Amino acid sequence: MKRILIPILLAVLPCCAVAQEEMIVDQVVAVVGQNVIKLSDIENSYTQIRMRQGAGNAQENRCRILENILLTKLMVHKGLVDSVEVADEDVEQQVQYYLKSFMRQYGGKEGLRQATGYSYDEFHDIYFDLLKDRILSQRVEYNLTQNVKITPAEVAEYYRQIPADSLPTIAESYELAEIVLRPKVSEEERDRIRMELNKLRERVLNGEKFSMLATLYSQDPGSAKKGGELGFFTRGDMVGEFEAAAFALKPGEVSPVIETTYGFHIIQLIERRGNTVNARHILMKAQPSSEDMLAARMRLDSIAREVQLGNITFEEAARKYSEADSRLVGGTMANPNTGVNNFTKEEFTALYPGIAISGMNAGEVSTAVAMQDDEGQSVYRIVSLVKKRPAHVANLNDDYDKIYNAALQESKNKKIMEWASRMIKNTYVYLTDDYKQCDFQLQWF
Repeated sequence: MKRILIPILLAVLPCCAVAQEEMIVDQVVAVVGQNVIKLSDIENSYTQIRMRQGAGNAQENRCRILENILLTKLMVHKGLVDSVEVADEDVEQQVQYYLKSFMRQYGGKEGLRQATGYSYDEFHDIYFDLLKDRILSQRVEYNLTQNVKITPAEVAEYYRQIPADSLPTIAESYELAEIVLRPKVSEEERDRIRMELNKLRERVLNGEKFSMLATLYSQDPGSAKKGGELGFFTRGDMVGEFEAAAFALKPGEVSPVIETTYGFHIIQLIERRGNTVNARHILMKAQPSSEDMLAARMRLDSIAREVQLGNITFEEAARKYSEADSRLVGGTMANPNTGVNNFTKEEFTALYPGIAISGMNAGEVSTAVAMQDDEGQSVYRIVSLVKKRPAHVANLNDDYDKIYNAALQESKNKKIMEWASRMIKNTYVYLTDDYKQCDFQLQWF
């Protein structure tokens, strides 16, 4: 049976390499409700597929991409009709995840611009709109499929129906542990940042607009574009020091300089509503010097030697020395893309460039590598290979979770397709003639 990919889980997002492609003349190719689909949406996605899988049948791929986008837009239309709300803060959180991943891959904002032709701000705006639709469609999908369940017997039956020559090969994967150290920033640098923020605070107290200064000087890219505004939040949404300072303010009042794990801040309260507040902030981050970086690397190399000499296990060292959250589980690394404790080589390399794991043996420890954490702070990281799983043909014993998820997703897909067939009949859908020859699964026209 031909299957289409449900775009809620495999949503089409622009990839860094797309900007290098030949420019296309854009045009509207479809409309679902009030949601427009452009030719560039299809072509950007086709470029990604071609880069990953080869050219294949170009027209078939474009038709499949278009149907995926049509289905996503149908869910977005349903969400808008049903007044499903998506907070900008939720969208911003996901935007920052992607942007941080790209900056790790390309070496910061300038590396991103040079590699793709897009500035950081341009990427932010593109991703914000796309991810808002994605989150909305995900919530509609959840409402439609939250009660779909399957039994172990149905999982086994799903597996048996897959022809032997069609069983997927599970790629070689790695279980890893990490130790992360943050270079200690000198007190001189910390004092310099405090002084800079105090100067900005004085300018606000003397009549300058906090929002303008936040746009010019804040190192929080998400809020700086909005004049430092964070939107309404309640207790527990922010780190303790930040929310304590924010909730202590009166509207218009500006806090003294405070320090959190993200850096140094000044905060201005905009409005208070019951147990929530809306605030602006200016963030500045103290940067370690080359001497600070060297000291951190030497300390981490020393810890690695102690592990290799058998004086301490990697797990014990992670619990004792690491400054990452993973220290609580002995340094065990979770794959942020899947939530499980293993990575393919490609997944790990994209997330942590500079650390080569394919040639490592179990128990071996890498050298210390400098990189940025999710807050954009410089850190040093070493990893240890816990277990390497060789590539193999999928089977119920070793890969039950993967097969279960595939079987469950197929059941959800069927429910969504049945819903979409009904929804299309009551929704305005327009397609250009160029795509009416596509062999769609759903009757879009």
